[in-house]
Amino acid sequence: MASRLPPRFLPELAKPHAMGRVSGWGWSLGYIGGMLTLGICLAYVLAAQARGESGSQFVPVTMWITAAMYGAAALVTFSLLREHSPAQPNAQVVTVVQSLHRLRQTLREALPYRDFTRLLACAVAYQGGVAVAITLAAIYAEQVIGFQPQETMVLIFVLNLAAFAGALLLGYVQDRVGHKLTLALTLLGWVATCFIAALSTDKATFWWAAAIAGFCMGSSQSSGRAMAGLMVPAHRLGEFFGLWTFAIRLASILGPLMYGLITWLSDGNQRLAIGATSLLFMVGLVLLMPVDVERGRLAAQKPA
Repeated sequence: MASRLPPRFLPELAKPHAMGRVSGWGWSLGYIGGMLTLGICLAYVLAAQARGESGSQFVPVTMWITAAMYGAAALVTFSLLREHSPAQPNAQVVTVVQSLHRLRQTLREALPYRDFTRLLACAVAYQGGVAVAITLAAIYAEQVIGFQPQETMVLIFVLNLAAFAGALLLGYVQDRVGHKLTLALTLLGWVATCFIAALSTDKATFWWAAAIAGFCMGSSQSSGRAMAGLMVPAHRLGEFFGLWTFAIRLASILGPLMYGLITWLSDGNQRLAIGATSLLFMVGLVLLMPVDVERGRLAAQKPA
């Protein structure tokens, strides 16, 4: 999927009242890149199959196509965006141990920003559920619902299309009704998605779950990042958004790990696993409730 706007640039590019729509633009254009990449890969795969090539021959080429799309998108960022942070002439290469020490120190220094850290915890929960959808939706569709490979390709394309619409439309909604309310509504949509997917016995019903999931996917990621952008101190953008990225990466491990563990313990019951994934979104919703965006924004504006 094509690369999206690096999160630490968001507060520099968008005014507070437009944070939602700019974040939504970034995510929606990323999904456009995803659909374009998928379309090019699909066209190549079909042509390769017509020539009689095997999967071991054409699948590696799709990786090169994806890498080329990432590179092309990154070139736009590298050429148009300028780094505003002062250069570090004495910067040195750090070890893994030093990096972990710095991460722990930054997390400790972020604790006084209570609303930001609460949002971090919320993100770990709900992004874990989003990671399950991104990583395992195709597997669930094929193994449980009975989708054929061609239908799965269409499913992924529709997911990207719905995610594009969700990120773009709800980006404007965020700026009108608030980021917190928008995120809460998308988390409720995710809960509904998990239940519908778990109870689906036919492809038509599962398509409803996929459509809701796609719409919520782009908007939940967009609104979470916009909220973070409002509550990050201007003088700590790199470090605090580093924590945000760390939280998202941690979630991408914990979510699929939970899904796999439940599937294993239940002797392959993926319906139970996808139903249990709704708990991640419920926990995220509970953790979101005490977050006060305005209080977090004011705390971020206090002098260092």
